[in-house]
Amino acid sequence: MHIAKKGLRILGIAESFSGSPESVLAGVVMRKDLRIDGFRFTTATVGGMDATESIVGLYHSFERSDINVLMISGSVISWYNIIDPETIFEKTERPVIVVTYEDSEGLEDDIGRHFPGDLERLGNYRRLGPRTKLDLDTGYTIFLRATGIGTGDAGRLSRQLTFDGKVPEPLRVARLLARTIMQYTGGGR
Repeated sequence: MHIAKKGLRILGIAESFSGSPESVLAGVVMRKDLRIDGFRFTTATVGGMDATESIVGLYHSFERSDINVLMISGSVISWYNIIDPETIFEKTERPVIVVTYEDSEGLEDDIGRHFPGDLERLGNYRRLGPRTKLDLDTGYTIFLRATGIGTGDAGRLSRQLTFDGKVPEPLRVARLLARTIMQYTGGGR
């Protein structure tokens, strides 16, 4: 993959949830030159274990082969619904960049408190592995997990797509769409 291409297409995925049993996931296909080339929506169960399959389904719902990379806002979404970037990479055959925004000591204690005895969820979280810190040109810091793409390329692409603050543009637009759909529908469906 040549990240220098203007026409590189990124599928940015972000979620929104608020007191509903389902969260809204929005996917925005955005070219590197910032042209929006499509969008779709799906849901994930709040507190569930279906975020990975929801993201894979969202990707396949576009029915197009020109999406070059998936960029996902958060690796633990919808109240501890843990994303598996390796599975997403395997099932889409596209590189995956997961972006998080806060430094933390981890969520193992929180998972244990909210989901006592849930060894599958805890194992999924542990398999995420470490994040790579990335200082942006905007003065902010984000953290990346890159699968199927080198950390250097993932960092360069994230920097090139972040114009204000700390949210890369495909994720910023996806977040706005997810929030708007959540507000409009009053929930996930």
